[in-house]
Amino acid sequence: MKTSWRSASLVASAAAVLALTTACGQENGTATGAQNVGATAQAGGYGTSTTAGAGNGYGADSDASAAAKPEAAGALSVDESAKLGKVLTDGAGFTLYRFDKDTAEPPKSSCDGDCAKAWPPVPAEGAEATTGVDKALLGEVTRTDGTKQLTIGGWPMYRYVKDTKAGDTNGQNVGGTWFVSAPDGKKATLASLPGLSVRKDPKLGDIVVDKNGMTVYRFMKDQAWPVSKSACTGACLEKWPAVAPVDEADTKGVKKKGLMPFTRPDGVKQMTVNCWPIYTFSGDSAPGDTNGQGVGGTWYAVSPDGKPVGAAK
Repeated sequence: MKTSWRSASLVASAAAVLALTTACGQENGTATGAQNVGATAQAGGYGTSTTAGAGNGYGADSDASAAAKPEAAGALSVDESAKLGKVLTDGAGFTLYRFDKDTAEPPKSSCDGDCAKAWPPVPAEGAEATTGVDKALLGEVTRTDGTKQLTIGGWPMYRYVKDTKAGDTNGQNVGGTWFVSAPDGKKATLASLPGLSVRKDPKLGDIVVDKNGMTVYRFMKDQAWPVSKSACTGACLEKWPAVAPVDEADTKGVKKKGLMPFTRPDGVKQMTVNCWPIYTFSGDSAPGDTNGQGVGGTWYAVSPDGKPVGAAK
């Protein structure tokens, strides 16, 4: 299978999403400036770069022209991942992804231009269902350029240019919006987890994870009392996506006191544990990853009672 499109390059673009601060359980508060997040984030909402001075915000870095025409998916199949469970792959074993900014009802792709170079849409033509894939879930959506893109359960499907060999899942959770697809088009996950729950990490002990099994973090520059305030704005929020509100009944093992959402001044609602704002990390690609632990000496995994795990006292 040719992979010329995977090495295609992109141009720099996109702007950082602005996010401000507010209070725990209240809709007020004042703005705070962007803080040192321990790593440089790229804007655009499609991914992040870890290469200083490079990147375009779509999860892939380069400086050349458009990618070659994406190849057909061929015989779709199911791969078993130790971290993600059942994963949908194309005929060559490459992982397929879905984008949170797309819609399934009705099917619609929101990834065009430079985004589509980093995340090549999978053509609808030539896709076939094999064992483990329900043929009835296969569909197509017409993109803005008139081409037909494969959908699974209504969700448009993509590959990722940084996956260079079969089985790679480097696109998992990029920008907090890209996820490996399960065979039914939903996000791949080992099990149906509550909105927030507790996982025992071999190095960190009991830590809080979100509904996708992704590690949840705290920012030491945030504030919990007397009101919740987030010091993570702009480029920081691209690198550390805010965890959306979770119903208290949809949690397991997490301290109930101070377990509530607050509304940021930009209108975005963010969840808290013990009134501390919580986030995931775009550098974690799969459940079980804790790559955000200790970043910049300000980011730490969260214990069930909201304390930062491993932070200096």
